[in-house]
Amino acid sequence: MNIYWITKKQILFFFAIFFFLCVGISICFFIFAEEKPSFKSTSSISLEDTQSKIDALYTNPEKVAYLTFDDGPTKVATPIILDILKEEKVFATFFVIGSRVEEFPNIVKRTYEEGHFIANHSYSHQNTKLYQSKTSFLNEIQKTDEAIAKALGLPSYQSHLFRFPNGSHTSEYAVAKKNAKLYLKEIGYYYVDWNALNNDSMQKYSSSELLQNLKNSCKGKNTLVILMHDTVDVSKSYTALQESIQFLKQEGYSFATFSSFFSDNSSF
Repeated sequence: MNIYWITKKQILFFFAIFFFLCVGISICFFIFAEEKPSFKSTSSISLEDTQSKIDALYTNPEKVAYLTFDDGPTKVATPIILDILKEEKVFATFFVIGSRVEEFPNIVKRTYEEGHFIANHSYSHQNTKLYQSKTSFLNEIQKTDEAIAKALGLPSYQSHLFRFPNGSHTSEYAVAKKNAKLYLKEIGYYYVDWNALNNDSMQKYSSSELLQNLKNSCKGKNTLVILMHDTVDVSKSYTALQESIQFLKQEGYSFATFSSFFSDNSSF
C-alpha cells in the first residue's frame, strides 16, 4: 500500500486555490445580477397578442377614449386632475416617473385607490440615462416598479406597461428605442404611444386653446389614446380637463384604462 504525505505548502496551495475560486464565483454572480434586473414572471400573459391589441387601438371602430397623463405625480397638478376625474366619474392611466413617485407616494396611492391605472414612464425621464445600455434601461423600469409597489403597499405590483419618454417613434435615439422594444419583450412589458393630444407640453396655452387643440386632434378618429401631462411645467392641462371630458362625452366617447388589456391581474 502506497502512503501519500501532503505537505503544509500543498495544503496552503489548495486553500489558496479554493479561496480564489470562491472570490471569482462571487464576482461573476454580482456582475450577472447587475446586468439582468429581476422581473416577475409573465408566463400567463400573451405578449404578442396584447401588444398587437394595443397597436390596433388606433384603427378600432369603437368610440373609446383612453385619457393618459405623463410625467407625474406632482404636488399641484395631480390632485386637481384626480378631483376632476372623480367628479366626472372617469378613470385614466397615469404614466409615472419613478423619482417623482418616491417624492409623492401618497398621491400615487390615492390615484390607485380611486381606480386609475398606474404605469411606467421610466425612473429619471432622462434619455442619456435611459438609453445608456440595456442594463440602464431595464434598471430604470425596475426602479420605477419598485417605487410604485412601495407607494401602493403592494409588493407584487407591476403594470407591464411602459411609455417611452417623448414617444417610441421619434427620430432621436431611434436605434436605442428599437432595441429597447426588444428588451421590453424579454421582460413581458408592452408600450403605448398616443394618437390625440392637446399639446400641453409644447408651449403655454390657455384653457380654451388646449381644448381646441384636443378637438382638432380628435377629428375623424374613433378610439383615442389622449396624451396629457399632470404637471405645470408648460401649460396647465387641468384647466381644460373638465371641458375636454364633457366634449368627449358629447361626442359619444366612453372611457377606459389600459388595465383591461392584461389577463394577469395578480400583478395589479
